[in-house]
Amino acid sequence: MESLVKKTNIRFWVALLMWLAIAINYIDRTVLSAAAPYLIKDLNIPIDMMGFVMSAFFWSYAMLQIPAGWFSDKFGQKFGLGISVAWWSLATSATGLATGFLSLFGLRVALGVGEAGAYPSNAGIVSKWFPDKERATVSGLFDSASKFGGAVAMPLIVWLISLMGWRLTFVVIGVAGIVWSAVWWWFFTETPETHKRVNAEEVRYIREGQVRKHGADAEMPMKWYELLRYRNIWAMCLGFFTINYISYFFITWLPTYLVKEKGMGLLTMGFVAALPLLSGLIFEILAGWLSDRVVHSKRLSLTATRKLFLVGGLTMALCIGLAPFSSSIVFSVALLCIAKAGTTIAASQVWALPGDVAPKNMVSTVAGLQNMVSNFGGVVGPIVTGVIVATTGSFNAALMFSAALGLVGIVNYAFLLTKVEPIKTA
Repeated sequence: MESLVKKTNIRFWVALLMWLAIAINYIDRTVLSAAAPYLIKDLNIPIDMMGFVMSAFFWSYAMLQIPAGWFSDKFGQKFGLGISVAWWSLATSATGLATGFLSLFGLRVALGVGEAGAYPSNAGIVSKWFPDKERATVSGLFDSASKFGGAVAMPLIVWLISLMGWRLTFVVIGVAGIVWSAVWWWFFTETPETHKRVNAEEVRYIREGQVRKHGADAEMPMKWYELLRYRNIWAMCLGFFTINYISYFFITWLPTYLVKEKGMGLLTMGFVAALPLLSGLIFEILAGWLSDRVVHSKRLSLTATRKLFLVGGLTMALCIGLAPFSSSIVFSVALLCIAKAGTTIAASQVWALPGDVAPKNMVSTVAGLQNMVSNFGGVVGPIVTGVIVATTGSFNAALMFSAALGLVGIVNYAFLLTKVEPIKTA
């Protein structure tokens, strides 16, 4: 007889906390960009040295993705994400005490160390707390917070700096993450089974909706580097690299492009630069939800659905290469919004893939490996764009090169990525 007791929905509160963690993550990493003019003046840091400060975060962030993923799989995502947010929040607050280049550089490295655990941990939580039919929805939801954080961070931080100065702004922004950590330690448990507010009906709904059961045990069937023997792992890493290469244009060079190439004033640019991020946020949530509906309805297989959204999203992202050919500012911005939305449609599937293919208890490790490679797209993308612009005197070739990489991503997901299924182990 079917139970008449209504199932709880505590997993949605978990999803909200995951979303907030990524939103705080992006706000914290953006504070430096807004405060840079004040830091350069107050701490007497040369502009070229400030470039090293800004890159310090990405190196530690990228290099520690795999260790952070392994830590979350080994000791649990409660520890993995909880320690991660607390660590980077303390680093953010401590930045208000910086006295010069060395201290600022070290604190940005520390920020990258802490933030490395966010995405791998979230991927692991999805595999434990949500049925398969909600995987892409929740993955797209938590990643969409990065667009929200990026869009609201600049005006929020500029306002705070004008109100209380840059030092206190760093402290206040960091405190928000510390408060989140306290709530996380109080509320979250490693599995739904151990949560006091989750009833048996919700546990049954989650577990019966999972092909594989990722439990609380820490046994992993292989070393992380053995994952490199599998073709799908390479396809996931290479494809995400191309997505991130395009994506990082929107949070690094887009303001300069709008001012220098399109002649926008600073105030107008501030609002316009947020439009691609906001469009990306909306489309990523919708893409995650829609792809789950398609898989659940069995209209398409899991493999066909993932490929459809990955290839379709990157096809939209090719619009970044068309923007230089438009003489209309409005049409150029519309093309950039389509391109950014395309990268987020693809990203909604990217963060679902680790749960689809990872061996048991290695979802966070696979997510960390994938994210490590992808973030080198964020490292080299701004540099390559800068070199192309300096050489040609225009953004046109740089945007077309980004589109060319998008084509590589399309071919990669269409042909290198094979059947989306769990990696089989002995």
